[in-house]
Amino acid sequence: MTARSAARARLGLLALLLVTNCVAQAEVGVRELPGQSGDGPVTVFYPTDAPAQTKVLGPFTLQVAWGAAPTRGNGRLVVLSHGSGGSPWVYADFAIQLAQAGFVVALPEHQGDNWHDHALVGPRSWERRPLEVSRAIDVVGADPRFAPLLKLDRVGMWGMSAGGHTALVLAGGRWSPAALRDHCEAHIADDFPTCVGTSLELHGNWADGLKKAGALFVIRRKLDDTRWYGHTDPRIAAIVAEVPLAVDFDLASLAHPVVPLGLVRNGKDAWLKPAYHVDQVLKACASCTLVVDAPNAGHGSLMSPQPPDLHGPEVRLLADPPDFDRAQVPQAHARITQYFVQYLLPKS
Repeated sequence: MTARSAARARLGLLALLLVTNCVAQAEVGVRELPGQSGDGPVTVFYPTDAPAQTKVLGPFTLQVAWGAAPTRGNGRLVVLSHGSGGSPWVYADFAIQLAQAGFVVALPEHQGDNWHDHALVGPRSWERRPLEVSRAIDVVGADPRFAPLLKLDRVGMWGMSAGGHTALVLAGGRWSPAALRDHCEAHIADDFPTCVGTSLELHGNWADGLKKAGALFVIRRKLDDTRWYGHTDPRIAAIVAEVPLAVDFDLASLAHPVVPLGLVRNGKDAWLKPAYHVDQVLKACASCTLVVDAPNAGHGSLMSPQPPDLHGPEVRLLADPPDFDRAQVPQAHARITQYFVQYLLPKS
């Protein structure tokens, strides 16, 4: 057994114990804090003594204590970075599980790349996102309700998809828009959703050539920036990148992450194909831990609750593959939670 597989086995055993015990954990409160420097709001999940009530948020229904006073948990903060076009609520089950384990959990809304604003989707958002994570730490740390309950010297950070890109940056990776351009020029047919998103879809007919040519024309005009971008935060002590967008990274910069880096791999991800993204990070990073390997999961399979209003290409790219068992979702969340317990909490 390799060191990586042994670590996965230990995490798996601990995670199964954790998911069994979470049922008896404390209630979870939720509140929104205003962001800094023009950022969107920061949604915070946290332990509380107040009883849960039904809270309806658009199409989502949660059992939480909205606006309740926080109680002391384990003293650690975990920041979650949503995927492109995302909202806090598709990660609510994961955030609740983290809060039940004692963490305060902050979800910043990334400006220009969220459920109601798509103005900055892509590299313009990717430049901002790591800084928005740092400012979210500042926001929670400055709030008089949470500041006395937290020590911010060992913060956890998790991100999914574009949020996974953010996670890789905060782990010490550097990326370039031109590297994405080069990838798309080489792999436009095989990795079309990475390069185009949901705006176009290939159907194996005569129009595909025009779509690829048009996409490359736009990509070459927009992705001509050859600079490398990066940002780290000394307060962050452990990171998990779930199905990260990774083709625009200098993989050598991820060979030795600045903090422990865990990865989540969804084997049937049709949006960010593992062979081009997470698998390349795993090859480059000998010290990384594969925290979750879900061979039958699609790109969005670990989101919970799932977005209810998928349409068009989003259905194929985000909906569960037919053979995916959603009983794996809380188990995956438990493994990630245990990863943060392992690296953020003092050893007893």
